[in-house]
Amino acid sequence: MNGIKKDLIYLLACAVNDTAPDAEKVKAMDIENLYSLCKAHTIRAAVYVPLEKAGAADEKFIQAYNKAVRKNILLDSEREAITAEFEERGIWYLPMKGVILKELYPRSGMREMSDNDILYDPAFQKDVMDIMVARGYTAVSVGKLADDVYKKPPVMNFEMHTRLFSYDTKELHDYYQDPKRLLKPDEGRKSGCRLSDEDFYVYMTAHEYKHYSCGGTGIRSLLDCYIFMKAKGSSIDRGYISEQMKQLGIEEYEQERLALAMKLFSSPEIPELTEAEEKLLDSFLDYGTYGTISNAADNAMKNYESRSGDSSKAGFVRARLFPDHDYMKHIYPRLCRYKALLPVGYVCRWVKGLIVNRTKITAEVKALKKHDKK
Repeated sequence: MNGIKKDLIYLLACAVNDTAPDAEKVKAMDIENLYSLCKAHTIRAAVYVPLEKAGAADEKFIQAYNKAVRKNILLDSEREAITAEFEERGIWYLPMKGVILKELYPRSGMREMSDNDILYDPAFQKDVMDIMVARGYTAVSVGKLADDVYKKPPVMNFEMHTRLFSYDTKELHDYYQDPKRLLKPDEGRKSGCRLSDEDFYVYMTAHEYKHYSCGGTGIRSLLDCYIFMKAKGSSIDRGYISEQMKQLGIEEYEQERLALAMKLFSSPEIPELTEAEEKLLDSFLDYGTYGTISNAADNAMKNYESRSGDSSKAGFVRARLFPDHDYMKHIYPRLCRYKALLPVGYVCRWVKGLIVNRTKITAEVKALKKHDKK
């Protein structure tokens, strides 16, 4: 682990444990490069807190933190207004992910939010669109993916989910095909729902694994894991969680990620990591908050090899060009309802790829070339 990464881990450990850092140690840090790394991982507001305690927060960190606080307040207020309309119309809903996690951090605004995610009853998709448009939002994407995207300048961004996972991640999709079985009434609300602490952690981990196994995910995921366990770890049912991880096929990932998170952040002292832990940490540090397209392409090939046992380039290309009927039926439900219409669906997929996903295709071609070199 190089110097700037050690500095980051040290400051994050101070942040999540509400500990003042050593001012002399902070004074020797490269704040400019630290800021760039924090920006890539959407953790500037978290790192601001210990820098402030050390009297070393520069203007960029101060602005990032103040912006995070303001945005969280605005998103919270808007979410309450939106869900109040859901309550009036009897639409069940579940605030998700960062909406819940940010409340566990030691200080308001420490967890930066790019958007708010809400799962809702898909039978009311048209009603939800009417609510959002009436509130001044642009419907960027509705009915095309697992989530509907609504935006309103300057900072409002809501992802309204009709499903928790798309068919691209089949094991996760199948487990969460009926999310309502996991929902509990949110006290004091008619239509609002919540997850148990155990099911929230399982979903949080599954969602994180989706990103990790695709384009990658950043160190904020490790931070979220530590924050959750610090708050809930003594009361949750680990046996239940372990069983769900087995069903999802991510038990090994969950155990390794949890162990690393606890080792990194339980104390400001930089821990000695094993070679395997160093490698896992690098996988979180190297790709930023949302990963990279090139890493997604590399992982797509690895995942294909793992599932099929076929390491040939031709097999991967064939699978990408001609997915099976179950996959196509989920991606194009109307068009590919019957197998006879598969050829039409394939043509639509290819055209969409060339027009919309050209960057992704280019990345996969590069991944194939790297595969040849290996």
